[in-house]
Amino acid sequence: MSSAQRGSTIIPCLRYHDAQAAIEWLCKAFGFTKHVVYENEHGGVDHAQLIFGDGMIMLGEVRDTEVGRHIVQPDQVGDRETQCPYVVVINCKSHYQQAKDAGAVIVDEYAEKDYGGAGYSCRDPQGHLWHFGSYDPWQPE
Repeated sequence: MSSAQRGSTIIPCLRYHDAQAAIEWLCKAFGFTKHVVYENEHGGVDHAQLIFGDGMIMLGEVRDTEVGRHIVQPDQVGDRETQCPYVVVINCKSHYQQAKDAGAVIVDEYAEKDYGGAGYSCRDPQGHLWHFGSYDPWQPE
């Protein structure tokens, strides 16, 4: 099966203090759609998959597990991150406005880039950093 038939082969995974709220906000502000959400008996999210185009992110609640002990949240480390998902969007200016209207904290304003395309960076309500742009590294120059 080719990667085009199955989607992305690299899937960012994120943890959120309130995964239910994050899912709703990511869908509203960024245009993700719910692929699957597995809730636990307390109404929290054990695992969720959200899709955007051919890409996907996975997320869940912050929890004390073997993997969870190796992940910190932005509010625990001065709002810094060690990685940032990059999402290719077709109409970057419209996407920027949608995210801004939904309350995204813009950290790098929308701009046309010297290397091609346009882009911007923002934080979601729980502090995770995101970058959106129209530059598609899969397309030939």
